[in-house]
Amino acid sequence: MEQNKVDLFIATMGNRFPAEKLMLIKEQLLKLSDDKLIIVQSVEYKDPVLMLILSIFVGYLGIDRFMLGEVGLGAGKLLTCGGFGIWAIIDWFFIMNATREHNFRKFMQVAL
Repeated sequence: MEQNKVDLFIATMGNRFPAEKLMLIKEQLLKLSDDKLIIVQSVEYKDPVLMLILSIFVGYLGIDRFMLGEVGLGAGKLLTCGGFGIWAIIDWFFIMNATREHNFRKFMQVAL
């Protein structure tokens, strides 16, 4: 694949992935064909900032964890009202990184 397409993807979507894994993503993108790139670009990656906002306002219901596909954690937060508020507050600090890791796993599934 062309370098400029890879750079464009990294520039537009780089904030949705862990910073320490951007070089791995770049290497993987360079190996892809143009057809596979279209598939990778069409995947809906979650926005970490939006997930943080959701976590702040409705995180005690577990919606943030349900959106990341973590049904068990979402159900646990829902049943305990966010761990009686404690778990919900802790997630405010970790949900953005969890979202980036989720996006990276999704990228690797599609790119391989």
